[in-house]
Amino acid sequence: MPKIKTRKTAAKRFKISGTGKIMRGNAGINHLMMKKSPSRRRRLAINGQVSGSERKKIRRLVPGI
Repeated sequence: MPKIKTRKTAAKRFKISGTGKIMRGNAGINHLMMKKSPSRRRRLAINGQVSGSERKKIRRLVPGI
């Protein structure tokens, strides 16, 4: 039986929480921050949760999660 390889790009983007949820970062936080309001920057810094329809796809990409 061959080993299941992890997609490294996906492994860098998703983390698992203590309760088993798959967490993701928000888009739009890398650059052009001066024009964004401080409240928007704080909101973007908080990690989000992956939606239910995407969980199965991500678990296939990153079997260790």
